[in-house]
Amino acid sequence: MDKQELLRIINEGENYYVEFKEETVRAKDRFGTTKRLASREELLRLFEINGSFHYDISPVYQTSIKDLDLELIRDYFLKYNTFDLFEETKEMVENILLNADILTNRNNEKRSECTLGGLMVFGKKPERYLPQNGISFAHFRGKEITNELLDKKIITGRIQDIAEQMMVILKNNMLIPSVINGLKRVENEPYSQLALREAIINALVHRNYSITGSKIRVLMFEDRIEFHSPGRLPNTITIAKMKIGVSYSRNPFLVKYMENMRYIDQLGRGIPMIFKNMRDIGAKEPLLVEKGEEFVLSLYSAFSVL
Repeated sequence: MDKQELLRIINEGENYYVEFKEETVRAKDRFGTTKRLASREELLRLFEINGSFHYDISPVYQTSIKDLDLELIRDYFLKYNTFDLFEETKEMVENILLNADILTNRNNEKRSECTLGGLMVFGKKPERYLPQNGISFAHFRGKEITNELLDKKIITGRIQDIAEQMMVILKNNMLIPSVINGLKRVENEPYSQLALREAIINALVHRNYSITGSKIRVLMFEDRIEFHSPGRLPNTITIAKMKIGVSYSRNPFLVKYMENMRYIDQLGRGIPMIFKNMRDIGAKEPLLVEKGEEFVLSLYSAFSVL
């Protein structure tokens, strides 16, 4: 099976099953070994594990270079590659974008299309083609999802802009009590700002973007904030490994460009840093758990332990 066939299978939808010549595929998962047909999600995970396919450099159909913000790309290359994109010919610009995986050319066709990652980092309106792009935010008065809804927002756009907007929304929805220390008012924050930032970036960079029907969900409660990322953990990664800094890049394009823009590093420190920074403010240890086809990170308010 080649990459184009895999893409066709993935885009058929969640319930599509593929038949091989043997009619079945042996699939070993965490619950043992079975002999059965592999689902779309399982096939994608198998190809990602052996490094032969990454969804973030797959083509976004019906897109073109016109859907990219070339001014933004020019600024990026001036800053990180020290050359001016606008000094190049039209053909050379397209060539550069193809080599940078911002554009891709299926089957060597004349018309190039944006990659998912290229559109998410440099696109004019990524949500126009990617319904799964963005974050759905909800703030509840109590500790349950059935409690009164205080605020609700959908954040879309480029991945780096989503991260910045999400931080602002969390701060605006956060109750930060203060105490008087001498003549100064001192604010006590319920969450580490660095931990929140890492949690947002982690969700945006590592979620499974082949699950097209689901956005990232950030749910804010009285005692915690939950970050729900579509997609299970890769087969090689466990929660125990994540806690000690073992990482796997499901979306290496997004990781590379977000690292270049100083949003993350590739040292696997995201989760350990979240744990450390929440511990430093006296909060309960964060919770990592898989729930069905979602990975959920819960950060607990430092005030919830009082």
